[in-house]
Amino acid sequence: MARFALRAGLLAGGCLTLATSAPALADTLRDALVAAYQTNPTLESARAQQRATDEGVPIARAAGLPSVTTTETFVRNVKQSENSLTAPSKTFTADGQLGVPIYSGGAVKNRIKAAKIRVDAGQADLRATEASVFSQVVAAYMDVIRTEAIVGLNRKNVSVLETNLQATSDRFQIGDLTRTDVAQSQSRLAVAQSDLRTAEANLAAARETYIRFVGRAPETLEAPPPLPNLPATANDAAAIALDSNPDLIGARQRTKAADKDIDVAGAGRLPTLRLFGQGSYNNYFNTLARGVVAANVSQSDSSVQAGAQLSIPIFQGGLPAAQRRQAQATASATLEQEIATERDVIAQVRSAYTSWNASNDLIRSSQVAVEAATLSLEGVRAENSVGNRTILDILNAEQELLNAQVTLVTARRNAYVAGFTLLAAMGKAEARDLNLDGGILYDPEVNYDRVKGKFMDWGNDPEPVAHSTRTVDTPVQDGNIPRQ
Repeated sequence: MARFALRAGLLAGGCLTLATSAPALADTLRDALVAAYQTNPTLESARAQQRATDEGVPIARAAGLPSVTTTETFVRNVKQSENSLTAPSKTFTADGQLGVPIYSGGAVKNRIKAAKIRVDAGQADLRATEASVFSQVVAAYMDVIRTEAIVGLNRKNVSVLETNLQATSDRFQIGDLTRTDVAQSQSRLAVAQSDLRTAEANLAAARETYIRFVGRAPETLEAPPPLPNLPATANDAAAIALDSNPDLIGARQRTKAADKDIDVAGAGRLPTLRLFGQGSYNNYFNTLARGVVAANVSQSDSSVQAGAQLSIPIFQGGLPAAQRRQAQATASATLEQEIATERDVIAQVRSAYTSWNASNDLIRSSQVAVEAATLSLEGVRAENSVGNRTILDILNAEQELLNAQVTLVTARRNAYVAGFTLLAAMGKAEARDLNLDGGILYDPEVNYDRVKGKFMDWGNDPEPVAHSTRTVDTPVQDGNIPRQ
């Protein structure tokens, strides 16, 4: 249900661009997520790494398939012994061997099983990388929106303080105010100008971070769609995460694979059986028995052998026992790592839920604070006009309003990021959940199905090329926003 609602929400965000008179270069959150999904190097690297993991299955299977080798040798005796009357001066030899493994103590079977399980674990890791990249994109998107809003608020504050300073200076000229009032206004204006420069620097940094994750500079960013159907309680969120969190799924799969590794290591002390066939061909180029008069010797020969080979290990210096104990210790480590991952997931979910709730509470209180500070400023200005309030009271009221507005903007950003982080920790913030379909979804199962049955020695993929985009040509970002 949550997945459907989130898909619908982001789809609505994308459709909003078409339904309203938004700027032509406006970006939606869905646009940013699609760009990151298609061009982010972290995600592209994880996909390539998963393709490498897929090859573990045919590699493990190769040990159980027949093998054929040939060896060709040509020898020319530059100087032979004077007593060698029959040895040839030139020899060509071709040897061929065929081996067919029949039984390997279960090593091949369990290696294949472990490799398949690790493919599942790798696919879960790829999901986790995807959710992590999306969370970073959402945070970068919201940071740009927040810092743009803060720049706008600080710019407005500077404008108001410039007007205040001019009015204070005029009233000082006619003796209505003192030089102290003018100095207070000058001081607040200087501080506000410094805060504006800081906000602009933060905006430039936020835009550069956006470029880092999305791959292009942000245009006008639309407000993101809501994140509906988030869990009602932290316990509900944790229950979903225990079933769906990709990090936890990957840890569980690695535990299963490590259990199969124990069986692989134990196979080293069991018998192995293989069938074999081998043949050889020799050609002496009419140089065999060169010193024997009237010798009737064939100048070529061949032989073929076939059989079965049973190997029974008796004593190997403790190697297989040590390898099995090592595999058991590794399996114990993966069990502990699974529990550690479970702890991390529970902590992430509960923390994100608490942060999301707290940010929503802060939004409500900040909205009240903004409304109250606006009324307070209006009242202080009115009272100042009749001499009941000082210039400092006006300056303080203006600062309180600015602080409340910045707190509200920050709380809205934090609430959205915390909500998306919560969905990611629950395993519900990946491309399949976010309506990023339309032919662009990357399915790691496609490559696995392509390579799992391959057995030819000369099958190659195309040469590696980078699919992510570079950002070296993007313009240097600044802290300017269009004046309204």
